[in-house]
Amino acid sequence: MSTKVEVDLLIRNVHLCQDHSRDDTLLYDVACVDGKVVAVQEAEGPSHKSTLTLESTRTLDAQGLGLLIPGLCHAHIHLDKCFLLDRCELRTGDFKEALAVTAKAKAQFPADHEDLLRRGRRLIMDSISSGVVAMRAHVEVDETVGFSCLQTGLLLKEEMKDLCHVQVVAFAQDPLFESSGQPKKNFGLLAEASGVAGVEVVGSAPYVEASTELAKQNIKYLFKLAYSQDLHLDFHLDYNLDQSTEPLIWDVLDELRSRIETGRWKATKRVCVGHATRLTLWDADQWKKYRKLVADHNLPITLVGLPQSDMYMMGRDVPYPPRSTLNISQLSREHGVTVAMAVNNVGNAFTPQGPPDPLALCPLGVALFQSGTKADCYRLIESVTSVSLEAVGLLLDTKGPESGTSSLFPRIGQRADFVLLHHNSDVQSAACSPCYDRTTIMKGRVVCERKTILSFFP
Repeated sequence: MSTKVEVDLLIRNVHLCQDHSRDDTLLYDVACVDGKVVAVQEAEGPSHKSTLTLESTRTLDAQGLGLLIPGLCHAHIHLDKCFLLDRCELRTGDFKEALAVTAKAKAQFPADHEDLLRRGRRLIMDSISSGVVAMRAHVEVDETVGFSCLQTGLLLKEEMKDLCHVQVVAFAQDPLFESSGQPKKNFGLLAEASGVAGVEVVGSAPYVEASTELAKQNIKYLFKLAYSQDLHLDFHLDYNLDQSTEPLIWDVLDELRSRIETGRWKATKRVCVGHATRLTLWDADQWKKYRKLVADHNLPITLVGLPQSDMYMMGRDVPYPPRSTLNISQLSREHGVTVAMAVNNVGNAFTPQGPPDPLALCPLGVALFQSGTKADCYRLIESVTSVSLEAVGLLLDTKGPESGTSSLFPRIGQRADFVLLHHNSDVQSAACSPCYDRTTIMKGRVVCERKTILSFFP
């Protein structure tokens, strides 16, 4: 005798990701109630054995063609500096020039609040249409822009709350310290911004400080600030390819370990480290040391590779530039290090190319990391979904309901945040050639449908 269950949303006849070692041709139904997954069962067919009959107020039928994966997540994106390329005349395209032309553009931000809102809203809406359900959005706080970018970010966070979780980062791109070691005005501005309601993360770029010692001072101060305000922490760090430079990731790990051991870090808060291109020069022993330190002390930290920006900016002074970004596939396969992957910038001097679609990073990764196997494609999809969500503190448990279940497989009780890829039926096709047609689902509600409309004329 079957049991009838009424649900808010029923996603029928979809392919799901079991794990990379299986070719699962089964179709599934996924049921959502009150924004959470309440049932995952084989779709009706010859092998259907469920005694659960699902009825819903809305049914989304993939007709056996689509793949359902966790919602996409921007683990690292700049909300205020997007779509500025038309204001930045590029002559060299290098990092120094990008800083200069962006600083010039930033000077106009406080006087044009509507422009900040328009560009930020466009970035979020374009992201949602791609399948993004959450984003860590960096907005700058400094003497040039004051709180104008922060206020815009918080307005958009509230405006978009039913469509996407906009996790606002109060971010210091500029130095916090004078060369003498005394705090700059930026220091006080960031401290004030970190206490503003709605801010969930505080971040900085220690490499902009005048010396390595001041960069380390920046790191210690940001840890203190994040802990005092109960915030997540995010660093732009080790953004170089110079073997002679000291990797500051060790200082981050030591500070985090020390704080956990002495009760000065909260268990629910995480640390993200973006770029980290200097780490691409490490050998196997250094990666082993990193993994052991993180595992032994259960450190809540995630590296975030930003391939579009890293590849555009790094290695310009060598005849044959290396793959100057964290190799998602290799680090997982050879060193057991899980890395998130993110877009970073859209349409500006730091990253003039690429859309605000995290899934578009996957085919780039297939070529860049020479990773076309099913296992590697699976890791790439994870890097922009479950791994990114965990990195920003929005998915603390990425394991499934039973041992060995894919982190891409829906689990009972999880928040129903998904993207349905209408014309991909497996992880390999989704990573190598993600389809355009997508449906974005947040909290068990369809919030966006993106479909191709073709018209042919004889």
